[in-house]
Formats: sequence, C-alpha cells, structure tokens
Amino acid sequence: MKQLLPSLASELRDEQAVVVATLVSATGASSKKVGARMYVGASGRLIGGVTIGGCVDARVIEAADALIESGGRKLLAISLDDDEAMEIGLTCGGTVEVLIERARVDDPSDPVLASHERALAQLEAGEVAELPVALGDGRTFVDRMAPPTTLLIVGAGEIATFITRMARDLDMRTVVIDGRDRYATRERFPHADELRVGMPSEIVAGYPANAQTAAILVAHDYKYELPVLRALLRSDVGYLGMLGSKKRGAAVRELLKDEGFTEAELARVRTPIGLDLGGKAPAEVALSILAEVVAVRSGKRV
Repeated sequence: MKQLLPSLASELRDEQAVVVATLVSATGASSKKVGARMYVGASGRLIGGVTIGGCVDARVIEAADALIESGGRKLLAISLDDDEAMEIGLTCGGTVEVLIERARVDDPSDPVLASHERALAQLEAGEVAELPVALGDGRTFVDRMAPPTTLLIVGAGEIATFITRMARDLDMRTVVIDGRDRYATRERFPHADELRVGMPSEIVAGYPANAQTAAILVAHDYKYELPVLRALLRSDVGYLGMLGSKKRGAAVRELLKDEGFTEAELARVRTPIGLDLGGKAPAEVALSILAEVVAVRSGKRV
C-alpha cells in the first residue's frame, strides 16, 4: 500500500531541497503498487520507499543525492536479474522505472511542491486527487489517489493511543475525540492527525461520512456512545464499531430500537468490536479493531 502523501512544505520544511522519487512502472507483480514514493532530503533524511528496500531503493537514493546538487529531474530505468527482482517482490527479472524530481520546499512557485500541496489539499478535503507527471519520452504518468480511511476514535483511552500508533503505518488518518481535555492531549497522542475536545456526538456529526470513514467507539460510556450512535447509524460511514460485550451491545441496540431505529440500521454496529484474535491487552485490542477495519475496507465478510 502506498504511504500517505506528506506535506513537503511542513513535514520537510527544514530541508533546503527534497527529491521526490516515484515508481512509475514495473514488470511483474510488484510488492508495492506503481505510484509508491520515496522522499530524499538534502540532509539525508528518508521518508517512504519505492520498493520494499534493497538494491532499487539504494540506487534511487544514490541518484537522488546527485540530483540534490544538480537539480532537475531524471527517469531511472533499473534492470534486475531474477534474484534482485525476487528481493523486491517481482516474480522474475525485468525493469523498474523511477522518476526522480528535485523540489525546493522554500519556493511556493516550485512546480513539484505546488502539485504535491494541491493534491494533499484535495485528499484532506475528501476528494480524489491526481498527480500528473510527464516522463519526458512522450508518456505521461497520472497517479490517482483516493482519500485515506479516516478513523473517528471516540474515547481517548489507552486503546486509542495504540490505534493511532498502528494506523499511521496502515495509511489511515486518525481523529481522536473526547470530552475531557486532560485525556485528549498531544503528549498522549503524538501520532494522531487531529485531536478534538468537546461533545463527541456534535463533533462526529460535523465530519463528512462516507465509505472511507470508520467510527470506533472505545469510550465504554453510555453518555458518549448513545448520542454518537444516534448521529451515525443513518450516515454513510463504512465501519461502525463499539467496545463492549455481546450483552452490552444488545442492551444498547434495544435502547435505540425503542427510539425507532430499524434492525438493519442497528445491525451496522459491530460489537464486540474487532476480529477475535484472542488478545485482551490494549495493544492487542487495538490490533483486532484495525484488522476488522481493514477487512471491511477490503470487502471481506467478517
């Protein structure tokens, strides 16, 4: 899975220049889809990768270092024998093509910087973004990117801290929501994309709900859960799960049924939340929740 698109202007603002390397073609079945990126800073900093590592990434880094000095752009064609190909997930020897481009992150008019920031703004707005790239030989590569799955995590407890840590590696955006400002702090949630303190039901109602939205209720508190469920049960969220036992879930459904929610609507609530992996520790519960979100997103029957 391709990594999240970083903001060159903020996440790499300390770099005088950054080389963006994009995998634009690969023969065989690549371990990462075409469009995977690596960012190489002038300081030597690396973000992401165009393959799973090994010889290709090493060659890309070497070429990127040279481009930091010279500027411009270059299309690298890297031939691989069978052994090298297997290292990066190709079924046999062949060729990968990687486009490398230097961007000046201190120059808003830089075309590479401008195209990245424009695509990032579209993704953050929940829109499909496109990054068109001319390869210089009559071909054009266009990377179409769907917005990442957004996790609306209600309840800033320990389980939520582990969810935000793991979600970043799964290319998911996390929003931690709690009514207690002592809980929803940046110190406790350094990996969260957004922290919101206030009435959870009002906050979740303010987010655009679609198939890429997963609502995760881990507050284990009726005064949070019921209003949030009322706000989301008739929305278009792609996943809705609540921490608790089967008995507790049945009690919540019965309360909401008395308010007029249908059996089909109430069946959307997954409780107990997460796949049954057997673990009980907070990190294990977080893993089971994310596993279920991934399964649902992938269209698996769970």
